[in-house]
Amino acid sequence: MARSSTKKSARRSLLALVVVILALGGLAAGLTKWADGSMNPRLGLDLEGGTELVLQPQLNGTETISEGQVNRAVDIIRQRIDANGVSEAEITTQGGRSIVVAIPGQPTAEQLDALKKPSQLRFRAVYVQALDPNASQANPSGTPTGTSTGTATPSGTATGTGTPKATSTPKTTSTATPSTSATAQNGVVPDALRAATTPVTPTPSATPSGTATTPASAATGAPAPTAAQTEAAIKTQVSTGLVGLGWDKAKADAAATKVAKEYTALDCSAPGAVDKIQDDPTQPIATCGEDRVTKYVLGPSEIDGSEIADATSGYQPGPNGQPTSIVEVALSFKDAGKAKFAAVTKRLYGLQSQPPLDQFAVVLDKAVITAPQARAVITDGRASITGSFTIDSAKQLAEQLKFGALPISFALQTQDNITPQLGEEQLRIGLLAGFIGLLLVVIYSLLQYRALGLVTVASLVVASVITYLAVTVLGTTHGFRLTMAGVTGLIVAIGVTADSFIVYFERIRDEVRDGRPLVAAVETGWKRARRTIIAADGVNFIAAGVLYFLASSNVRGFAFTLGLTTLIDLLVVILFTHPTVQLLARTKFFGGGHKWSGLDPERLGAKEAVRYRGRGQFGAPGVQRPPATVGSARVADGKAQA
Repeated sequence: MARSSTKKSARRSLLALVVVILALGGLAAGLTKWADGSMNPRLGLDLEGGTELVLQPQLNGTETISEGQVNRAVDIIRQRIDANGVSEAEITTQGGRSIVVAIPGQPTAEQLDALKKPSQLRFRAVYVQALDPNASQANPSGTPTGTSTGTATPSGTATGTGTPKATSTPKTTSTATPSTSATAQNGVVPDALRAATTPVTPTPSATPSGTATTPASAATGAPAPTAAQTEAAIKTQVSTGLVGLGWDKAKADAAATKVAKEYTALDCSAPGAVDKIQDDPTQPIATCGEDRVTKYVLGPSEIDGSEIADATSGYQPGPNGQPTSIVEVALSFKDAGKAKFAAVTKRLYGLQSQPPLDQFAVVLDKAVITAPQARAVITDGRASITGSFTIDSAKQLAEQLKFGALPISFALQTQDNITPQLGEEQLRIGLLAGFIGLLLVVIYSLLQYRALGLVTVASLVVASVITYLAVTVLGTTHGFRLTMAGVTGLIVAIGVTADSFIVYFERIRDEVRDGRPLVAAVETGWKRARRTIIAADGVNFIAAGVLYFLASSNVRGFAFTLGLTTLIDLLVVILFTHPTVQLLARTKFFGGGHKWSGLDPERLGAKEAVRYRGRGQFGAPGVQRPPATVGSARVADGKAQA
């Protein structure tokens, strides 16, 4: 029964390995057909070439840039690029000012967009929020495609707010028209921050006064406010807000007058409209939402992106701690940011009856990416933004919050294609080195272990297939690219894998030398070898992890492949090598100790000369062998007895 159970266990392990290989192969084929993948591993900058981008700092007036700011910008840009995997991009500085980014292959639109829009992330209070009539004309449906206005209600309607009180324009209610991209960038934060998720569908004659409203002429028959009236209303609202921040009245009026004119002149639908905006963190600003449909007047920056400790996305936990179906973006601030955020939410929370004055806009690259409303005073620096998010849109917003805080703004200066630094010739040389190393391992295994060495060869082939498929899949799903350093990691892995087999085989041979039958020797040897193999692979994996997190660029590629192949080594030894040896031990060739099997007891110097007696047992033919003491156990007739 024990022997039957062992055979079934070995076959189950081999079947599990087959399932793993088929799953990886099917995934690689599926990604190739439906997800712009490839059945070949993606190569890094040194082997394939790519695109080089030069980013130049954008400075205002006499503003200067320090070396620390440039180094901080390099770190954040690297985090942005590597957010989805090991892309092996090279990021350096040029002249102590510009940043040179080299991306392998053809970068995706998301990567280019992230690099073309590096800037400060700022938190500003909202004074005015409205639909841009110019954008509404360009988009006849009037449905915003980004940041929305109003507060989502269970009935699905959005309650807009009127113009500032100085204009006496009545408040109205508009029917909500959901928009996929609108809900992707806005959310609701229970008991903390609450963002509008349902965009307002404006009437064709919507005006830019205040937030989205029905014009006075449509609601009361009175003429729509003129541009001068709109500017006056905005000036009053902005000046009041600035005075509330402690500004001198004359200074507040001057800044409010300037930003009101900028607001009425701003056309969010015009190409490059946001790029022309002057982003002075100490002054109010007229800007647009990322949808290029919504216009804002925002107060001075009160918190910048450097105060953010972390931003993550996922499913919001419920009261019992279990995840719910609500997607959230969890935001946390550093110690200094906590105090600032508490002061801001306390002030805005008291303005709930005066929307949009209770909103706090998050501004990236001078465009509003979300404008939550204060629904509580947050003193611990932790906020959870939820709403009509998808997992992907929440992840995008979290990355913008986490990696958007550059110490200074940069603009794309040049973009050029670059040739491979090493090329195919060096790759061939590296692969040749790997093949030679593999060949030497095979020759050694066959000389040392004879037929048992074929198990080593088969194990290496299986490990190579799994590694190839894993690298291919990771190239599509996580942006992993194979550099020369990564190829080196794969070559080193050959020795790591072979070492595991040697440890296992030597343990088995030690047990045979002590007179154990082969079946028992395989099981006992595996129990002892398994601890050694796991310990050795654990050390390799820890070393790979330390290199990956502490090293830079190409060294990370080496560390990644070393860690990956270490895990594959464990998988192959457990699911292929050991089960295969278990089955071979029950054959006449190996179990009988054939001289070419690598398990010949005479050649191994066993304690007494023995021959095959069937089912992996050794003993003299026709003679009942007396019990022999082995350690603390006795071996009689091929069976261990305590």
